[in-house]
Amino acid sequence: QVQLVESGGGLVQPGGSLRLSCVASGFIFSVYVMQWYRQAPGKERELVASISSTGGSTNYADSVKGRFTISRDNAKNTVYLQMNSLKPEDTGVYYCNGRWLNTNYWGQGTQVTVSS
Repeated sequence: QVQLVESGGGLVQPGGSLRLSCVASGFIFSVYVMQWYRQAPGKERELVASISSTGGSTNYADSVKGRFTISRDNAKNTVYLQMNSLKPEDTGVYYCNGRWLNTNYWGQGTQVTVSS
């Protein structure tokens, strides 16, 4: 049974930090590109960051470059998103995604709210 379980979301003040985690099971994690998406209320889901299967290559949306860092630990089947200098516009549900060829797996999402 494939599972992606996100955690680490919550309420944080502008300028604060959060670290999201996504633990995978039920598939060969180490061959999958892992990604973080987010969806703000009333908006489409957008790609925030991605990391290659080995962790050697990362990409970020322009809106989060320099503030967010994606990483992975293949021994723990876990992908992380370190979010610093958070802004109110970072608010949304953050989803973990695993992608390999035509296969996509999704987590249930974790809420991040940036507000004073």
